[in-house]
Amino acid sequence: MLEEILEQVQKGTLSVTEAKEKLATFENLGFAKVDHHRKKRQGFPEVVFGEGKTAEQIVTIIQALRARNNQVLVTRISKEKAETVQKTCPDFTYNEIANILFWKDEACPAGNTQGYIAVVAAGTSDLRVAEEAAITAEVLGSNVHRIYDVGVAGIHRLLNHAEEIQNATVSVVVAGMEGALPSVVGGLVSHPVIAVPTSIGYGANFNGLSALLTMLNSCASGISVVNIDNGFGGGYNAVLIHQLAQKGAGKNEDTLF
Repeated sequence: MLEEILEQVQKGTLSVTEAKEKLATFENLGFAKVDHHRKKRQGFPEVVFGEGKTAEQIVTIIQALRARNNQVLVTRISKEKAETVQKTCPDFTYNEIANILFWKDEACPAGNTQGYIAVVAAGTSDLRVAEEAAITAEVLGSNVHRIYDVGVAGIHRLLNHAEEIQNATVSVVVAGMEGALPSVVGGLVSHPVIAVPTSIGYGANFNGLSALLTMLNSCASGISVVNIDNGFGGGYNAVLIHQLAQKGAGKNEDTLF
């Protein structure tokens, strides 16, 4: 990218001022500073947290991101706010269950085509968080297998999908109530498990605190825990693990031949 910009300046097709703008590490919008070097540092563009921002602010931010990236992701955005944004950006897709608004360039290169992430949810009430994880992973380029409504109250439902879960590169396990599902999954698989507690449950669930503590105190090995209702965090971390696994598989293949 740097060489292309310098060549354009040399040819006179790009002014020095325009070159500075393209090379800037962030763009100051007044109310926000958009991090244009996030993808270079971390592999993915900056993700927009929609809650607390106005529709007008979100439009300005995502237009700045889209100008330099081939994918844009907005989390925690209400249906009403998303519909307002879509009037200006009609090519963005909204998922009402996950409260996610996203866009991917049709020319966006394929992501991780090998392997998949298993997103496992205990109950239907956990789908909002599970879908936040699943769509985040898909937008960032991973294949996802959804395995829903397999909570421990009817463990035969989970065991019916045991092989599919075991064959995943990494699992994101979402559960509320007492939060026992990640421990059960962790005892069945040989890959990392990212546990996501949800705020679903009765009074003593304490809005997800009891599920969080259960997951943090899991007796199963290989379990990491993200914050309550943080489907985005679970999905994002799963993609990082999935990418590293594919890179490792590629190196192993090179070594064999």
